[in-house]
Amino acid sequence: MNIPSPRPQIRFLDRSTPPHVVTLVLLAGLSTLAMNIFLPSLPRMAQWFGVDYAVMQLSVSVYLAGSAVLQIIVGPLSDRFGRRPVILWALVLFVAATVAATVAPSVGWFLAARVVQAVVATGMALSRAVIRDMVPADQAASMIGYVTMAMSVVPMIGPAVGGALDELFGWQASFILLTGLGVLTILLVWADLGETAGGTGRSFGAQLRDYPALLTSPRFWGYATAASLASGAFFAYLGGAPFVGDAVFHLSPAVTGYYFAAPAIGYALGNFLAGRYSTRLGIDRMVLIGTVFSTLTLAAGALLSRALPAEPLLFFPFVGLMAVGNGMTLPNANAGLLSVRPQLAGSASGLGGALMIGGGAALAAIVGPLLDARGGHHVLLEVMAVCSALSVVAILLVMRRARRLARDR
Repeated sequence: MNIPSPRPQIRFLDRSTPPHVVTLVLLAGLSTLAMNIFLPSLPRMAQWFGVDYAVMQLSVSVYLAGSAVLQIIVGPLSDRFGRRPVILWALVLFVAATVAATVAPSVGWFLAARVVQAVVATGMALSRAVIRDMVPADQAASMIGYVTMAMSVVPMIGPAVGGALDELFGWQASFILLTGLGVLTILLVWADLGETAGGTGRSFGAQLRDYPALLTSPRFWGYATAASLASGAFFAYLGGAPFVGDAVFHLSPAVTGYYFAAPAIGYALGNFLAGRYSTRLGIDRMVLIGTVFSTLTLAAGALLSRALPAEPLLFFPFVGLMAVGNGMTLPNANAGLLSVRPQLAGSASGLGGALMIGGGAALAAIVGPLLDARGGHHVLLEVMAVCSALSVVAILLVMRRARRLARDR
């Protein structure tokens, strides 16, 4: 009989033990805040730099693209050298890049700083690997769900705070706030984040020889595809919602920021459901429930937005419902891809994160030219619905393969 391994002892602000959940929440939360706090300011930032909105929207795409590339690198680095040093160095680079973005004299300088600023996504990627280091797969899905539920307050209040700071002090205020929070997070990680992987010390060549087992696994690609498409719907929203709020609904940056709370609340509820039921129902079933729920709500929103006059309440609530499904989907899909090769959890987390964020960057860039002031809201919902529907197909293929393998045993 297999007896579950007990969870390791954790003491807050003791770096000889694994990190406290508060540290993991703040690590993931800072990454999310850096991505969305300034979104309500995008239209005004375009005016500040004297560029079109589509150019300013690239600040979302280049950030996501930078995150995707960096996660491919930081995963193997953390498997070799350990989670702690990689996270600390990433946070130092993030603070430096945030200062550069704050004083940017041109849009080119700002976009370059955003690329480097994306290194903070290391915290989100490796927080999942840290959890997988500590507990088995089903428990990891539950713990990831609770961690992301707790940090979901960040995207709930981030755009609202950013919009208010913009109106009071200008767009730079959001980046000054990020700089201060980055410094505080460095101090917390230094004091609390004990090493969970230890570092294998293996060369990158040795790690690459293990990669075929990961990259040729249909389970890994199935989970990664489901997660990428589900999160892609949300990233498309991030890229298009500021334009929709400004040009379609004629909302101020502060009011647009308040509406951004809808997906954050939905995601928190979905995370709670993932934490509550993942161990009981299993990760595959939870991913299927989440993707189907998101697809149905987005499809309903798209149909209603075509049939009725443009109203914020016919757009943002449906995005919030989509986020409930994503909250159930993503913790379980991430736990699934991390469980394929546990000894490569950091690499799997980095590669999976790169696929999710890289797809999001592409969608954010594609959505921009499709939007106009007359029907941008329903076009955006339709793109999101298609992405979500494809995520259903991906998890069904994973489940089909699992049944086939079970029959062949």
